[in-house]
Amino acid sequence: MIGTAIGEDGLVVAGGAAELDAALGGRLAAVLTSLGATGKAGETVHFATLGALPAATVLAVGLGPLASPTTPSAPLDASLDAEVLRRAAGTAVRTLAGTGSVALALAAAPGAITAESLRAVAEGALLGTYSFDRLRTTSAKGRPTPVGTLTLLVDEGSQALAQQEIDRAVVVAESVVLVRDLVNTPPSHLSPALLADVAVEKATAAGVTVEVLDEVALAEGGFGGIIGVGQGSANPPRLIRLEWRGGGDSPALALVGKGITFDSGGLSLKPPTAMEWMKTDMAGAAAVLATVVAVARLRLPVTVTGWLPCAENMPSGEAIRPSDVLTLRGGTRVEVLNTDAEGRLVLADALVRAAEEAPDLIVDIATLTGAQIVSLGQRTSGVMGRDGAVEAVTTAAAATGESVWPMPLPPELRKGLDSLVADIANVPPGGSRDGGMLVAAHFLAHFVPDEASWAHIDIAGPSWNGGQPYGHTPKGGTGVIVRTLIQLAESRAGSPAADGPTTAG
Repeated sequence: MIGTAIGEDGLVVAGGAAELDAALGGRLAAVLTSLGATGKAGETVHFATLGALPAATVLAVGLGPLASPTTPSAPLDASLDAEVLRRAAGTAVRTLAGTGSVALALAAAPGAITAESLRAVAEGALLGTYSFDRLRTTSAKGRPTPVGTLTLLVDEGSQALAQQEIDRAVVVAESVVLVRDLVNTPPSHLSPALLADVAVEKATAAGVTVEVLDEVALAEGGFGGIIGVGQGSANPPRLIRLEWRGGGDSPALALVGKGITFDSGGLSLKPPTAMEWMKTDMAGAAAVLATVVAVARLRLPVTVTGWLPCAENMPSGEAIRPSDVLTLRGGTRVEVLNTDAEGRLVLADALVRAAEEAPDLIVDIATLTGAQIVSLGQRTSGVMGRDGAVEAVTTAAAATGESVWPMPLPPELRKGLDSLVADIANVPPGGSRDGGMLVAAHFLAHFVPDEASWAHIDIAGPSWNGGQPYGHTPKGGTGVIVRTLIQLAESRAGSPAADGPTTAG
């Protein structure tokens, strides 16, 4: 695979193509142009080398416009954002699925490669190989198989750096894949108890301490939100606590992830088509699990806790009703006006519990509101909370290429959650949908101490790709926000791990 881009004078062949260009007598750009290549982002053009190179076929992937002029021997990241490289590598690997081995040429000029470009290409290539086939009894006719061996071609002087970044990229990619697998798993195969089993398995293998509270322990601990949401289901709820103690007595970072393994809406029943993808409602919990495991595998010198409040929201004779009042952890009483606003109830319990340990920063992650999709679309997560925490999340996201957008918390919206009979309502009376994503964040803020640094990330749309694959993102579960959370943990650590990543998954 090589890259093409849009330069000042038309098509430009980016770094890594010098040998191929020489083999074609300096006509590589002309050949690609004759095949219709323009350099547009995501565009793919391939041709046979006819023995000019060991590779039988060359695939050129469009990178988009360059910010400044470049040459065929220039470093790729001189004019291109790292996420552009990540998506191009993913596109290449997806396009070449079923071809066996794939080599990606990153740069030709010695010393031209940076850690950022290596990391981006390695992550993109690894993520681009993803497929979810574990429940198939036979392969679908015509379905391409993933690529075999992936090879990253670099100059000799960059090999040590490449190995270091590849090792990290493997941990990151496997963490994202864990989330994709969990999100794609049907609820018949992933109840709260089964999700807890997965958490125990993955956490234990990585050296993470794990504790699981069952429905009895939850009741004894006063977790009325988790118990209330889960009581309508035959599958009882769980609260999973993870801890990686890499440095310090108290957590530098607490992550709280919504873990609704299936959301029917409860008695406030969703329409049938809205339920088709509600197996994704545990994406926040999956992201927290994957992040804590990755932090442990990377041996980061930081203490991180993960909280996974898990329940199945179902209608039955045991289910909570609209107008019921629940007593949550810490004693707050909540009037439940809509049982389909259940995620905030389980998160509230877990946020209270996480805050009891006085972490430096609390971040919750949830597929919380349809209003997020209305406001920001399918690919951009909303971030709300307190200024320093929101800035920390957006900075980490910018470093990893994940799309997030800070949103306000207008104080006048908080009054809509006032209850006539309890301390707070879970939605505004009368079903008002104004500022739904922001109102939900106001509810969560009620359960985080005023002095605590806290951010809320709504990943409702970005957690699931119902359209066609693009870049390194497959159809189905995306694994969104894991890369951002790992970067956030690294920033809290303040320095890289001395021992390097482990291979245990």
